[in-house]
Amino acid sequence: MKKLLVGLFAAGVVALSNTVPTFAANISDVDSSYWATKEINNVVDNNVMSLTGGKFNPEGSVSRVEFVQALLKVLTNDNLDVTIGNEFSDISASDKFYSDVLRSQQLGLVYGYPDGTFKPARLMSRAETQSVISHITKDMDADKSLLKNFTDANQIPAWATNAYAKTLNYGIYVNYPNPSELRPNDVLSRAEAAVILYRLRQKAGLIKSQFVGKELEKVLGTEHLEAVKKAPSNEVVITNKRNVIREGNAMYVAFDEAFKSEVAQEGDALTFVAEEDIATTEGTVLFPAGTKFYGNVISITDPKWFNKNARVYAQITKAVLPNGQTVSMSAKPFYKNYELKEGPWMTAGKLALCTVTGGAIGAGAGTGIAFIPSPHRIGTGIAIGAPVGAGIGLATGLITKGLNYHAKEGEEIKVIMLNDVSIAK
Repeated sequence: MKKLLVGLFAAGVVALSNTVPTFAANISDVDSSYWATKEINNVVDNNVMSLTGGKFNPEGSVSRVEFVQALLKVLTNDNLDVTIGNEFSDISASDKFYSDVLRSQQLGLVYGYPDGTFKPARLMSRAETQSVISHITKDMDADKSLLKNFTDANQIPAWATNAYAKTLNYGIYVNYPNPSELRPNDVLSRAEAAVILYRLRQKAGLIKSQFVGKELEKVLGTEHLEAVKKAPSNEVVITNKRNVIREGNAMYVAFDEAFKSEVAQEGDALTFVAEEDIATTEGTVLFPAGTKFYGNVISITDPKWFNKNARVYAQITKAVLPNGQTVSMSAKPFYKNYELKEGPWMTAGKLALCTVTGGAIGAGAGTGIAFIPSPHRIGTGIAIGAPVGAGIGLATGLITKGLNYHAKEGEEIKVIMLNDVSIAK
């Protein structure tokens, strides 16, 4: 990590995206097993590509204008002031993408065609995409021998050969599903675009300076979240644009209302709250007091015989800060198997109650038996009945069903981040 940050400082830029989310919690058509889950989560979380109705449509295609819009966001030039006029016959001021096409033309990102058109709806091919990436990255004497590693290198258009050699050397390309094929003439899918853009963000230091916006993200330092001991990570990266809580950090949140597993069911909404500021040891407030954390119950395992307590499995999918800012996240309870259940003290209390109750009943029974034939043997009856009853009570407690999971309003639990959490400033 230290080496990574040093490298990013030297380049003056950072692409904080090396997270491996467990699942795409807020993307309904991309699950954890999908080949580009990590990259898709990253470009969505960083507003480089967007969802429609909660879906990413990973197998869908990408138009020229859609790629331009995503590229402008990577370059932090999506708000660039337009100072040129429109020269394209198929673009008008009424088009919602009008300014973005002109920004691209002004920067020299994606050029138009000799006939004076831009063709915004035309679909991007893989080769065209690599040509654009090559165009905006720093020049190099590319090793063309890398092309020999791919069985379909002969299918690369002549105008894209140098571009492919360069982007292969830089590692900004995609070769899924067959690692030995580039498929240069195939239409670029949204998932493939996500991978390309993710890798470009990862290597932002390779982008030519004339294409980079003035507000490109810069690392200011690394701080530490020490809320929970033995968490896998405690690093929080501070940049000029956001605070990034690294995957593996843990913190305490409190139930916003009482919870009882016996009346809850899968899919139920859960709300937690930060009862006080969640901050780094260096003093940066990440989640102010009053921040609400929203999630749901994934599943519940009811109590079972032989004193096995109920298990509750839950997840948190977003946080809403007191100022209304929404933060996408993926977090689960930081306990064994990510489960919530009654702890050993509650279980011990149940067994103690069974033992005491059984002992009392046994003592009473022993007293009655001793009293009938011989009142002066009452003490002996108690001495015999109490331990026998206690033993029976303990045995009964051990074989009965375990406890349901209960949490009071305000009761705290530990949660762990399953991906990097980005909080915009």
